[in-house]
Amino acid sequence: MSVRVRPLKYLLGWLIAGTRGGVTRAKILEALRENPQNANQLANTLEMDYRTIRHHLKLLQKNKIITATGDGYANTYFLSTEMEENYEIFEEILNKIWKKQKREKKK
Repeated sequence: MSVRVRPLKYLLGWLIAGTRGGVTRAKILEALRENPQNANQLANTLEMDYRTIRHHLKLLQKNKIITATGDGYANTYFLSTEMEENYEIFEEILNKIWKKQKREKKK
């Protein structure tokens, strides 16, 4: 694993698995990988509150996981180049989360 990829792995681990809003951020990343969208489109796609989506978009953008084009409310969000190139790290984290949840449900 390259030096550059390791910090991304830890960052994604914290943003997705280590914090309360991780599931929402994971859904946003999956939706943006399929189709770049603005905040309103994401809120409709994910059937979530617009303000919640905006909060998570700001956090993801601050951590350079996503980027935006446009101005203000007209921003269209998409995955950053580094996130696109290392999307398998995100998928690994998601798989670990889903496996853990399945084990916990069986108990």
